[in-house]
Amino acid sequence: MLEENDMTNLLRIGGKAPDFTLEDQDGKKHKLSDYKGKKVLLSFHPLAFTGVCALQMKSLEKNFAKFKKLNAVAFGVNIDHVPAKKAWANMLRIKKTRLLSDFWPHGDVAGKFAIFREKDGFSERANLIIDEKGILVYVRIYPIKELPDIDEVLEAIAHQPCECCSK
Repeated sequence: MLEENDMTNLLRIGGKAPDFTLEDQDGKKHKLSDYKGKKVLLSFHPLAFTGVCALQMKSLEKNFAKFKKLNAVAFGVNIDHVPAKKAWANMLRIKKTRLLSDFWPHGDVAGKFAIFREKDGFSERANLIIDEKGILVYVRIYPIKELPDIDEVLEAIAHQPCECCSK
C-alpha cells in the first residue's frame, strides 16, 4: 500500500484528471470530460452491500439538490459490476445519484487516481473533486471504516472558485 505522501504526489492536485468512461447502475456511459463546465465529485467506496458504503451513497442522494446548486455532480464509484450496482441502488432507493462501475478493467479508474488497493482488490474510501476545467483540486482519503463527512465535502466544493470567477 502507498504511504499517504506518496498518494498525494501521484494524485497531482492541480493536475489534469485522467479521462475515463464508466457505466452507471442503469448501463448508461459517463465520460468525465463530458462534464467540463461542472464540478465533479468522485466518491470512491470499497464495496456495495456494506454498511458504511451504503451510508456514503445515501448521503450523496440526500444532498443531490445541494450538489446541483453548487454546479456539481456527484458520482459514487467502486469495483462492483453494473447489475450489482443496479440491485444495490434499488435496495437503497437511490434514484438520482449515478453509481459508476469500475469493474472492468478491474479498478482501472481507481488505479489512474492511485487509490486502488491491489492486495484487497478494491479502492480506498476517498473523495476527489475535479473542477470545471478537469483539474483535480481536492483529495481526501479516509480510513476504510470511516464515513466521509458530507458537509465537509459540500464545503470543499463550495470553496472551489467557479469557472466564471477564475477568468
